[in-house]
Amino acid sequence: MAIFKALQTSENADSRFETRVVERTTDDLPTGDVLIRVSYSSLNYKDALSASGNRGVTRNFPHTPGIDAAGTVVESSVSELAKGDEVIVTGYDLGMNTAGGFGQYIRVPAAWVIKRPSGLSLRDAMVLGTAGLTAALCIDKLEQAGLEPGEAPVLVTGATGGVGSIAVALLASLGYNVAAVTGKADQADFLKGLGAKQIVKRSALQAGVEKPILKEQWAGAVDTVGGDILFNVVKALQRGGSVACCGLTAGTGFQANVLPFILRGVNLLGVDSVEIPLVVKASMWDKLSLQWKLPNLSDLVQEISLQDLPGAIDRMLAGQQVGRMLVRLD
Repeated sequence: MAIFKALQTSENADSRFETRVVERTTDDLPTGDVLIRVSYSSLNYKDALSASGNRGVTRNFPHTPGIDAAGTVVESSVSELAKGDEVIVTGYDLGMNTAGGFGQYIRVPAAWVIKRPSGLSLRDAMVLGTAGLTAALCIDKLEQAGLEPGEAPVLVTGATGGVGSIAVALLASLGYNVAAVTGKADQADFLKGLGAKQIVKRSALQAGVEKPILKEQWAGAVDTVGGDILFNVVKALQRGGSVACCGLTAGTGFQANVLPFILRGVNLLGVDSVEIPLVVKASMWDKLSLQWKLPNLSDLVQEISLQDLPGAIDRMLAGQQVGRMLVRLD
């Protein structure tokens, strides 16, 4: 049994939620095939929701959030994973209803665990995390639907967020002409530094909701926000274009009509990075470590400690976070 530190969210008697660093033991962790000593995690919007008591993410409290974890196997009951292996865990139930990566140890099923690709360090893997995996899945799906680099811009909404910033950097590194959407005018230089050629005001994407179709602009798009912004993107896709949809910060619904689909043959592609087969996750991690490896990961990230997390969570919920937030657990 090991004693370790973890961020824990608890519900008080007055139904308010409090998040603080506590000491736990490995005996407190759930049953599972693999015990992992966590070196790094990352802060995602879903983690912030869990830490604020959102029962759509986490049902029971006290709870340790953290949907991402990278570390070293300490104990394993399966032959595929041995003590000392460096591994990555993202998604499935980690950090939702299973104690997550904001603790120095996790215990999980072997079916959630991927061995670290040789082209990425544990730290780099968590700079990417679920956000990087999601961005890669979006771009892979767009390319499967026919997207290729060219003169026409590819749009990324929510571009200063975790998924958005990595999508901008990945698309730019692959030779695409990237247009980045943001409501943060002061972050234009950050986005241009990632490779965006055009900065689009979020308000411009919110105009024309009442119109059934808009002027053709985008060869394709990665949408991280949802809501009416998503359908405005659909309405402005070029003929045969596609948008990969992976987020919902602007809402879960939009005012839809069939005209863009039947007049321009556009595609709305849903992207899930949580419950997909492990082999699909592994293939994306291989891409991110080899042909899609980003040279500018350091431009995307701020590194914090476990003790810094409560303040970072508050900033994320307030919409003040830019890029990726790496959490150091060592």
